[in-house]
Amino acid sequence: MTIHIHIRQLGKKRNTVSAVPFDLSAQPATVGELITAVVQECVAAYNQRVRRGEMAIHPMTEERLADMETVGKLAFGVNYSEKQADEATAIANALQGFEDGLYRIFQGQRELTGLDEGLSLSDKEELTFIRLTMLTGSIF
Repeated sequence: MTIHIHIRQLGKKRNTVSAVPFDLSAQPATVGELITAVVQECVAAYNQRVRRGEMAIHPMTEERLADMETVGKLAFGVNYSEKQADEATAIANALQGFEDGLYRIFQGQRELTGLDEGLSLSDKEELTFIRLTMLTGSIF
């Protein structure tokens, strides 16, 4: 099953990341299973890049620079560490982040609100993950 995930950040007018296809081995029955499956895919891809020693250096284009400016971080995609990600820790962090409200997930116009919430996905379904950022500072 393939799903497409749009990743957005509040306050940004344009997508900084286009829809990313994820191939899931099984259809998740709950939101928690969806998050777990997506994290497993991301960790596996990351660890594979680390094992291959892939440096992922890409030429800077005006579009990439504008996207990085929108995010507020200039990055070159280089992994200077050979440390692989721990899947169990990544899953626990993602589930805790969802429970803490650090990001929200939408299936179409419907917000998915609980880890145990039932989920019915079709092939090529589009989901939206919205990362909420914390504002810090003082009011003076």
